[in-house]
Amino acid sequence: VIGHPKYQESKRIAIFLSMPDEIQTEEIIKDIFKEGKECFIPRYKPRSNQMDMLKLSSAEDISSLTLTSWNILQPSDDDSTREEALAGGGLDLIFMPGLGFDKKGNRLGRGKGYYDTYLERCMKHPSGKPYTIALAFREQICESVPVAENDVQVDEILYEDC
Repeated sequence: VIGHPKYQESKRIAIFLSMPDEIQTEEIIKDIFKEGKECFIPRYKPRSNQMDMLKLSSAEDISSLTLTSWNILQPSDDDSTREEALAGGGLDLIFMPGLGFDKKGNRLGRGKGYYDTYLERCMKHPSGKPYTIALAFREQICESVPVAENDVQVDEILYEDC
């Protein structure tokens, strides 16, 4: 991942904080800060399909985050001090999680449409749609995954042996 050309050229990167069944992103987050890039993480809004990408100040900042009912660390709902990526310079790159992927770039998420809705908002931002890379285990690559009209394909899927 850290040798990928899109990662190398990106300055503003959004990345998910891993759940136990996902590719672990902690070392990528540490590298984002080591390289002087800006790091944004999701804050999901309960009972909706909305999320924001909020800026982390450091890799250690993760320990100050709140654990949600889904067992995901994220900035608390009343945290208004962090920059939201689209309120500033937008994003260059988004690393995306998922449950399954096909080689056409279709992604099966957890069913709420958070990333699809966020990418729609990105497309309206002056900086445009960021490049999207899904991080997957080889076992998550399928012949096809179900897609809906509002699903946004990922630009690239990285997995072992790809």
